Amino acid sequence: MAKNLNQILGESSACEQFFASLPGYVQETIRERADSIHSENDLRRYAENLLENL
Repeated sequence: MAKNLNQILGESSACEQFFASLPGYVQETIRERADSIHSENDLRRYAENLLENL
């Protein structure tokens, strides 16, 4: 079964800290796509894209 954002954040304090360091609007946008985030790499890539393009 594929992981989602909540599982990734719950399993890794580093991911949780990274997510918490993001601006609120980026966190919210990522939460809206939580089912599309399957790994730490997905999370970081998606956050970087949002920060570059918003």
